[in-house]
Amino acid sequence: MPTEPSSRPRPWLLVLLGVVVLAALVSFTWRSATPGLSPSNSGAARPRGANGQAGVRPESLDVALDRLNAPPPPPSAERNPFRFEPKPLPEPVSVPHPGAGASGAGGSRPELTAPAGPPAPPPIPLKFIGILDAPGAGQIAALSDGRNVFNGREGDIIDGRYRIVHIGVESIVLEHVDGRGRQTIPLTGQ
Repeated sequence: MPTEPSSRPRPWLLVLLGVVVLAALVSFTWRSATPGLSPSNSGAARPRGANGQAGVRPESLDVALDRLNAPPPPPSAERNPFRFEPKPLPEPVSVPHPGAGASGAGGSRPELTAPAGPPAPPPIPLKFIGILDAPGAGQIAALSDGRNVFNGREGDIIDGRYRIVHIGVESIVLEHVDGRGRQTIPLTGQ
């Protein structure tokens, strides 16, 4: 006749559990009783003042508390913090003609000067949304203009207007096909 297992715990299991609990208690109390490493911000490392006392004198600090209560500057109308765009070009500056002064024959007519250099190329309206590592094909970049998605490798022409110069880990370098300029576009993933 088979015997039924008893619901009573086995004595060797209780002894093993007691040894584990005792070892944990000894380990915990032993660590708290031994001195550990000194803290990194101990008093020996503090700067000393002229009189040898630790700390810094409050009168030696130059704190402009009035600037904390000043109102923040007004937001700039030409900066949009939600768009990644280059800064706009400054407006041309009027410079008076060197020969025209108060006594000159031309009066006080200022001459306008054109900004230095050629005009900046228009920004490339594409977003760099990802990279696909295809075996045997290399890296393929995914670009979007908000409506369409374009794929290409280095050297490919995208949308008939832009050439992929370099595909990086976190950005891509595109240039206008007609050579008007390059732009680095960060990876947005959107």
